Amino acid sequence: MTDTDALIDFVSTVSGEAFLKVEESLGDGYVRLRIAEAERRQAKHDIRSIEDVIVELLRNSRDAHAQRIFVASTREGDLRTITIIDDGVGVPKHLHEAIFEPRVTSKLETMVMDRWGVHGRGMALFSVRSNVSIARIASSDMHKGTSLIVVADTTELTERADQSTWPTVERDESGRLSVARGPHNIIRRIVEFACEHPELEVYLGSPTEVLATLHDTARRHLDTADLMFCEDLERMVVWHRPAASSDAAELVTIAAEIGLPISERTAHRIMGGELSGLEPVLTEVTADDEQPASSKPDIYRDRRSLHIHHTDLATFKRELERAFDVLAERYYLNLRGEPKISIGADEIRVRFSVEKED
Repeated sequence: MTDTDALIDFVSTVSGEAFLKVEESLGDGYVRLRIAEAERRQAKHDIRSIEDVIVELLRNSRDAHAQRIFVASTREGDLRTITIIDDGVGVPKHLHEAIFEPRVTSKLETMVMDRWGVHGRGMALFSVRSNVSIARIASSDMHKGTSLIVVADTTELTERADQSTWPTVERDESGRLSVARGPHNIIRRIVEFACEHPELEVYLGSPTEVLATLHDTARRHLDTADLMFCEDLERMVVWHRPAASSDAAELVTIAAEIGLPISERTAHRIMGGELSGLEPVLTEVTADDEQPASSKPDIYRDRRSLHIHHTDLATFKRELERAFDVLAERYYLNLRGEPKISIGADEIRVRFSVEKED
């Protein structure tokens, strides 16, 4: 045994093994791991696609003890923007940058081994930032949850071509859900994660849809007094803040601060209850399970009509609403309710009910 080994054994005996794992204590339970400890936790991690980024962000929220995770995803040109908001323990303000540095973790004594590998070695967010254009905390603090924004250039970090098709899930004999088929896109990764963690509520949609969900859900969970007498929004949990907006202009400001930019017209629609909130992704993919088992297919209808899966129709409807927003902005229109979609033998009809602003 060398003198160095003897010294390490002595320090370990006196201070415990945890001492040897830490290079620096950052406060509030966060530490920077020593290189050897990070390597022991399989430090090398490859982010090969935007779908991989999604998985790391979801695991990060899970390990922060989140019960609700909201994922807003949108693409403009070559840029994919992802905002993930959770109700986990949150990140202290003075560590908003440090958590993207290598070997920084809040999990000194624990690691998580799941279907995607090892998590908890302080390299996931560092790997994410190393592979995308932007990765930053939009808003977070201890016990307030987190909003994290990622912007990726799809010419550098690729994603699957089909980003609209939802996967099909099946139940095994014990009733446990798993993905049976579907493209390996962002939606599938999120559904796979939700199947692995059915105890969590995971939502997926556009920034507008996620914001409408936050606004509606928080208003149902909070007392009126909590919303009326909150003068400092930063004291509120991140995902509750949209519900505290007093008017559309304030909602626009709050939305931008948590990484969900919208127009004032869209804010009016959200506050007016015109845009319904999202369902958890497991509810979306298991909607057919609620159909009566005894119901029989209409054979005549089967022969004459197109058949489109309900999740694909939901995606199509969301895209139609986004497209309508362009006309609404230019011609001062409001959409009355959701687009009405009817499917015939050889056609798909879409009807918008609109009203003109004065």
